[in-house]
Amino acid sequence: MVKATGIHHIAVMSADIKSHIEFFSDVLGCELSALFDMHGVPGGLHAFMHLNDHSYFSIVQLPDVADIPVEIGVTHAGSGAMPSAAGTMQHLAFRVDTADQLLAMRDRIRSKGVNVIGPLDHGMCQSIYFGGPDQMTLEIATPSGDFDPARWIDPAVLEKAGINAEEAERYKVPDAYDGEGGSVAQPPYDPDKPHQAYPKEMYQRMLETPDDVITRMGSYTEPPVKHDTVFEMVGAGRSCAIGCRDGVPLGSVARKSACRNTRSGCCQL
Repeated sequence: MVKATGIHHIAVMSADIKSHIEFFSDVLGCELSALFDMHGVPGGLHAFMHLNDHSYFSIVQLPDVADIPVEIGVTHAGSGAMPSAAGTMQHLAFRVDTADQLLAMRDRIRSKGVNVIGPLDHGMCQSIYFGGPDQMTLEIATPSGDFDPARWIDPAVLEKAGINAEEAERYKVPDAYDGEGGSVAQPPYDPDKPHQAYPKEMYQRMLETPDDVITRMGSYTEPPVKHDTVFEMVGAGRSCAIGCRDGVPLGSVARKSACRNTRSGCCQL
């Protein structure tokens, strides 16, 4: 069965992308993996912070964002116990693998002068809580014990959520679907379905445009930095986040893994 298997990246808006990069690199230890002009968005900047080789934390800066007011209880929750407008991110929880790593992350964050609450044990996970740039509400969690849905889906809360027994079973076991080779056509516009907030006429034209044309017109496949040489992460098979020209490194590699230039050795940690 095909389904979403994880989060490739979550993107948050910033008024000052540098301050976010500084926080998530210095305070949380995430390496800057990409920073480029946002594809197809004039004036936009887009950053990717490395969590693991399958998941990134992404930061977007657009013009005039600083002029949009942050309002606790509307645009932001302010804490994990507070409301914000429907569709907004109430809080964001990162993951570590063990309770020892959770305490180590608490140490790291506190060592940077940032206050941290916890850990709290929620049965399914243990969590610590702290604030981030632009009033973000952040958490780091680690699994604890077995996560048995039969014990964690509360019938009383199903009723509060307006979910009957038949619906609950359907949600627990979604329909098995393996796709149709990408052959399913764009469905007709239905105002009752979720939609992106493009101007109506533009959106209608996009929906009427063949998928291959959208792909061809909207793709940006080349990285912004043109390397004269190719690097590899020793033992990892990844490209380094560094360029080298005429034997001179163009940047620095944040990862602790050894890095070498496979042709000339001009990048050597």
